[in-house]
Amino acid sequence: MIRYLKWFLKVGLPLAFGIYLTWYFFDQMSEAAMTSFKKALREADYLIVSISLVLGVISYWSRAERWKYTLEPMGFKSNAWNRYHSLMIGYIVNLTIPRAGEASRALMLQRSDNIPFTKSFGTIITERIVDVFILGVITLLTIAVAQDDFWQLYKAMLVQFGVEKNDSSTNYLMPIGIGIFVVLVGILLVIKSVRQKIFQFAKSLIEGLFSIFKLQHPWYYIAHSLLIWGCYIVMFALPYFALEETKNVPFEGIMVAFIAGSLGISFTNGGIGMYPLLVGFVTAYYLGNENPDQSLAVANALGMLIWASQAVIMVVMGLISLYFLPKTYSTDDR
Repeated sequence: MIRYLKWFLKVGLPLAFGIYLTWYFFDQMSEAAMTSFKKALREADYLIVSISLVLGVISYWSRAERWKYTLEPMGFKSNAWNRYHSLMIGYIVNLTIPRAGEASRALMLQRSDNIPFTKSFGTIITERIVDVFILGVITLLTIAVAQDDFWQLYKAMLVQFGVEKNDSSTNYLMPIGIGIFVVLVGILLVIKSVRQKIFQFAKSLIEGLFSIFKLQHPWYYIAHSLLIWGCYIVMFALPYFALEETKNVPFEGIMVAFIAGSLGISFTNGGIGMYPLLVGFVTAYYLGNENPDQSLAVANALGMLIWASQAVIMVVMGLISLYFLPKTYSTDDR
């Protein structure tokens, strides 16, 4: 019974929430808005979208290459292709089980290169800490540049969450708040139920976690980190130029939407439902209120275009990697 409850809280609940948000994403649009939504997707410049996806592939390879610099201090050598395949398999796992891709990634590298699971998993945790730090810096810089917009969006979200009344509001972010609360409670319950295992497991992660302080090529690691996040930002920004209506969204608006989307990925499986909804909400704000329904429809189309294109390329490349990753070693001893 406990096992099924853990599965539901870890997999079923976020997935169900994501599916619900996807349904709500379309249900809250009027017939006219849906027409504008489809028109925007139909007339989008998919060459620009394709270029953004190429940048995504570059970021994936750079991330796989960066990984070797935290493995080297522990004396482990790994094949570049195997690191890349392990990474892409981790991405498709994240689309089904939130945050499980990191463990899958370490497990796949053990299977291909016989690098101990706990050691490589520790380096991945370090990698996530570095990424959170970089995202935090980007967020602070964006807030510094777009303080007024942040404040206005904050007040708009209060209305959408139902904290402040506005009879004309659709309150479509209300279910997001409820869902986030439920998911967080579920995560806390899972953590509480396995806390002893977590403490035991943490002891074996220390060497991998602190490998960043023993980097043999720290500047290469920094350069790859900057390349990865530079690609992320540009690949997110390019689709704005694929739609005629969003070409004039200011860069600070794109960055606010980028941050919103980055946060949205954390709450559902691969950002399903949440990502396009948050990106659409922020983008609609910058499109103006002359025709709110049409602005929201176009903004939602952009959010869905960015999320769906990235999700499709991850799935395709992940399945290819699943086929090509060598399965040389056993994963029984972790």
